[in-house]
Amino acid sequence: MHPESEAEESAGGDGAATGGDFTLGWSAQTDVGRFRKNNEDAFLLLAIDSEGGRYLGKTGQATLGACDFVFAVCDGMGGALAGEFSSKIAAEKITQLLPRSFRAAALGLPRGFDDILVDLFGRIHHSIQHLGDAYDECRGMGTTLSLGWFTPGHLHFCHIGDSRIYYLPRGGELLQLTDDHSHVGWLRRAGRLNEREARTHPGRSSLQQALGAGNQVIEPQVGRVRLAPGDRFLFCSDGLIEGLWDFRLADMLARDPEAAMEPTLGAELVEMAVAASGRDNTTAIVVEAFRQG
Repeated sequence: MHPESEAEESAGGDGAATGGDFTLGWSAQTDVGRFRKNNEDAFLLLAIDSEGGRYLGKTGQATLGACDFVFAVCDGMGGALAGEFSSKIAAEKITQLLPRSFRAAALGLPRGFDDILVDLFGRIHHSIQHLGDAYDECRGMGTTLSLGWFTPGHLHFCHIGDSRIYYLPRGGELLQLTDDHSHVGWLRRAGRLNEREARTHPGRSSLQQALGAGNQVIEPQVGRVRLAPGDRFLFCSDGLIEGLWDFRLADMLARDPEAAMEPTLGAELVEMAVAASGRDNTTAIVVEAFRQG
């Protein structure tokens, strides 16, 4: 049993399946890049059910139904090792808290997906802030977080920062589901900058929202997508975007549309982005929904 969603659908196609009709395939990779000494990115692949959560391998397939699946990318900030620490805190908190919400839903306690995810982001935010206030070496640390919660028939997502979630419906065009929480992101959404101008703007890395990072009030973006066979999703840090333009992402995600996704696609995207740029840590998770047989 899953909590009722009160979120408006931000996108979606026809022909959605329900229950155990869907199988998810995924492929994930992270790389420190060619210039950084440590990796401040973190990613999470998690299955959750009434018994709790279990970590998944970097590649795999599983059927939606008995359990839900959570995929997330975090990009830490704060200097020294604080950025690495903050992104790991976010991943650990997701692992601890979301299975509790699943169990509460199974017991019939009414909570919407929006409420659960916004509360989760708030708890992570306060945990990072508390550590930043308590330890000088952690002061100002923070992290982005782009999270997708796959349930039978839907992807529910929550996001803050400038990591991204992309959505490619089968036969459709690539859509960036999440907004970059930066002034440059706002300029791009307002049509004042094109992709090329946004990529080279001097303020592109200055965030207006993140978890921790001294932000007192956060407003995560939430939404949902109705799943249909052949839908593909990309969760990535900004290091991937530095190396690959949107048209390249679309080409790669649309590859072999008649077949199940290649299990190395996430790693291929990371390898290509690092070769093209490599100035930042680079992380990607690719997820596809399909029907077996």
